[in-house]
Amino acid sequence: GIPWPPAEMAWQEVSLFAVHQVAERVEALGQFVMKTRRTLKGHGNKVLCMDWCKDKRRIVSSSQDGKVIVWDSFTTNKEHAVTMPCTWVMACAYAPSGCAIACGGLDNKCSVYPLTFDKNENMAAKKKSVAMHTNYLSACSFTNSDMQILTASGDGTCALWDVESGQLLQSFHGHGADVLCLDLAPSETGNTFVSGGCDKKAMVWDMRSGQCIQSFETHDSDINSVRYYPSGDAFASGSDDATCRLYDLRADREVAIYSKESIIFGASSVDFSLSGRLLFAGYNDYTINVWDVLKGSRVSILFGHENRVSTLRVSPDGTAFCSGSWDHTLRIWA
Repeated sequence: GIPWPPAEMAWQEVSLFAVHQVAERVEALGQFVMKTRRTLKGHGNKVLCMDWCKDKRRIVSSSQDGKVIVWDSFTTNKEHAVTMPCTWVMACAYAPSGCAIACGGLDNKCSVYPLTFDKNENMAAKKKSVAMHTNYLSACSFTNSDMQILTASGDGTCALWDVESGQLLQSFHGHGADVLCLDLAPSETGNTFVSGGCDKKAMVWDMRSGQCIQSFETHDSDINSVRYYPSGDAFASGSDDATCRLYDLRADREVAIYSKESIIFGASSVDFSLSGRLLFAGYNDYTINVWDVLKGSRVSILFGHENRVSTLRVSPDGTAFCSGSWDHTLRIWA
């Protein structure tokens, strides 16, 4: 006979509840302790962006003074440094191979630098300009290979580029204002990414067709950060409206809001723990809030930075996360 309730129907039913209602039966998290384990000092101005290398150890960061630094997060040593020709280097990314970095900002470009072990080598000489936008570069990310790079810009578009030739492979038009952030779907097969921007919209794109396949507009202000849930079935966003939100892609709707009356400053950056149970969010009031994704409650608040937290990423193995701040430093928490 027909299974009852039909599987499709059951899914629809569940998705109509807010996540925290479904999660009432879930075990509460135990005592949560995370501390600053390393502080990375060397930027002469606001740290604006950072990314982990797949080796779970190295970090690239960029700052307002034009510096891009590659760090060993274990020893805090600086392994490479390059000064960009522009200030406000708002975007940086590590190549999947670990052999190159990409960065850009007010130069409207995305540049790729190969990393070599030769200490005397002039990195700037090997620089390759890959992407050209008509306004500032706000975010960049390599796809699953070193050969393609995805960029977001203040010109309202995202674009996919071939690294070798610098050729534009696909452009993504649909945002009504500056695009501030993007994140690639986690699965190797998923040819989608999500972007957020000043039009308060989060948009999900098909990389091959260039089409927007889903759009969400529930924030009241700029979306500063978007990050896929580890399964790829949902994503979180952080906004100037002082909230973070969770969007379920299969249900095509917002399923959770992470906010408190006492939180009045914008969220600049969000990322999930490896399991997806925690959402780390950096705020403009210098704090990092840790949210229980399922219960919708705040698990912890982390103090340490002395200016706004601008960027935050969980390490590839999930054992730590790194935050960057306008206080010129980066911190490794575990």
